[in-house]
Amino acid sequence: MQIKRDIQQKLIEWKTSVTRKPLLLKGARQVGKTWLLKNFGEKEYSNLAYFNFEEQPELKQFFATTKETDRIIQNLSMLTGEAIKPNKTLIIFDEIQECNEALNSLKYFCEKAKEYHIVSAGSLLGISLSRNQSFPVGKVDFLDVHPLTFSEFLSVADQGLLTYIENINKIEPIPDVFFNRLTDEFKRYFISGGMPEAVIALLENQDIALTQKVLKNILDSYALDFSKHVDNKIISKIGYVWSSIPSQLARENKKFLYQTVKPGARAREYEDAILWLHQAGLVNKVYRCNKPALPLSAYDDLTAFKLYLLDVGLLRRMSFLDPLAIKEGNRLFVEFKGALTENYILQSLSKQFETPTRYWTSEGKAEVDFIIQYKNEIIPIEVKSDENVRSKSLTLYNNLFQPPFRIRYSLKNLTYDSGLLNIPLFLSDLTEKMIRELTNK
Repeated sequence: MQIKRDIQQKLIEWKTSVTRKPLLLKGARQVGKTWLLKNFGEKEYSNLAYFNFEEQPELKQFFATTKETDRIIQNLSMLTGEAIKPNKTLIIFDEIQECNEALNSLKYFCEKAKEYHIVSAGSLLGISLSRNQSFPVGKVDFLDVHPLTFSEFLSVADQGLLTYIENINKIEPIPDVFFNRLTDEFKRYFISGGMPEAVIALLENQDIALTQKVLKNILDSYALDFSKHVDNKIISKIGYVWSSIPSQLARENKKFLYQTVKPGARAREYEDAILWLHQAGLVNKVYRCNKPALPLSAYDDLTAFKLYLLDVGLLRRMSFLDPLAIKEGNRLFVEFKGALTENYILQSLSKQFETPTRYWTSEGKAEVDFIIQYKNEIIPIEVKSDENVRSKSLTLYNNLFQPPFRIRYSLKNLTYDSGLLNIPLFLSDLTEKMIRELTNK
């Protein structure tokens, strides 16, 4: 089963770039980094040389004894039994966070051996980068790998529907024949989420029980990382924060509350645990914005935030919502106060916009789910889990700040009227494209 990943085109652009540097892929465990790199190497290069520092700890010796790129390449070639050729072989350093010397060697490959194409990946790379004092700043390129979007899911589930949404160039209602099919596939996406192995279990094997097992195994592997890669003093605190996320999101007000983690818990006791989860790519942290003005970061309220999981399928599995809910109308979307739907929308937005997403409140009177920045425009967003689209909060925000337009996600059709862009939930991956069209007009 071949899943069409958007990042594949970015890898090709990296290969052909005249300013190419060694590449680092960041992303949580099981989002498909290794498959992406191997597939890229097999398709775009004559040869592939793959090295995994977690599975082959002896590799560290090659980097500990020398900084000379020629000697490193010679040793690696001897290990593979095949010559590593400049511009012909893709060199993959997987789980590179396990070897600081290898990470630092990228500097020398950038400066003295640009003819070698090197890509690296690591499940906990964000953690390592935050601790590594000799990281080759300015000597590497970065790409983030996320769980599959709904559009990428469709590349396997229904290529015809993917082609249809890729060709949407006008903001106008979608015919029912496509709208209903897209809604059905969107429900299936909420079962597997965007973790590639879970998607394959659902679509290729047509096995919901196997999908459930795969998601459970991924969650278990994350918990294992807590115990293997974390200081003993915060292992339990990470576990408490991680386990509390479904409860945090099940409330009407989804602001993170330390009391939900553990009675009597205080912020200073759990800050490091939240930071670890964020740097590991397992959670997305959304700060409250006190004022929707530029730069947004200047108005962040660092004491108020929401935590979402990296993937909606994992959140569903972690929340013990049975996949059979797919048969119960829109229950998958509205359960847990719409938490699954909000989590999904944040996933989609995070991949499209460089500036981190925020949310906004008004002294307890109103709350806008998200605000995003597009160029120098700040746009408010409301997420509705079904066809009930009344929104006093969005109206209040509009009266106070007069944004260029507002966005509402719901199960209603695609429309633009009186400054309100209503995007069906399953078209959220087209948000940046639609904003660009409205802005150009």
